[in-house]
Amino acid sequence: MKLIKAILLPLLRLLAGPAFANPDIHPKTLLKSFLLQKVLRINGRTPWPVHHSTTVKAPEKIRHGSRCPGLSPHCYLDGRNGISIGSNTWIGPGVSIISMNHEPDDYFSYREAEPIEIGDNCWLGANSIILPAVRLGQHTVVAAGSVVTKSFPEGDVVIGGNPARVIKTLGPYRGNK
Repeated sequence: MKLIKAILLPLLRLLAGPAFANPDIHPKTLLKSFLLQKVLRINGRTPWPVHHSTTVKAPEKIRHGSRCPGLSPHCYLDGRNGISIGSNTWIGPGVSIISMNHEPDDYFSYREAEPIEIGDNCWLGANSIILPAVRLGQHTVVAAGSVVTKSFPEGDVVIGGNPARVIKTLGPYRGNK
């Protein structure tokens, strides 16, 4: 495994850029993402590794921290109004982060909105939905299946439901930062 990393990571960094040389991602996953994205052009415009079943719109307007958003299967990342994701933020399968919405009286027009901001050390549970202009503070856990329609900037909370509300207050994040 060390030999594979020693050879594969520099090669991927050279061919695809530094985002594909992430030592925290299993080399097999990196290689598969490289082949699908850079050779077969599935999510080819996305400059970081994503799962082949994930959809990424406007990747150039998505800033992410230490982890790769969309590496879990079936995610939907719409960055047209901008998305900022902090370091060590975990995104589960089927998560949708939608920064742009339609006008209710003209479905061919879109609403401008503030970018979505997700703090450090957050966890977005499976099939949760984050809607436009939402801000999530540091160490916010979004329960699986939740729909987040408003901001929770205070952080250190578990939110859940439809629409999401504070379920529990947490202490400070203790994991590796």
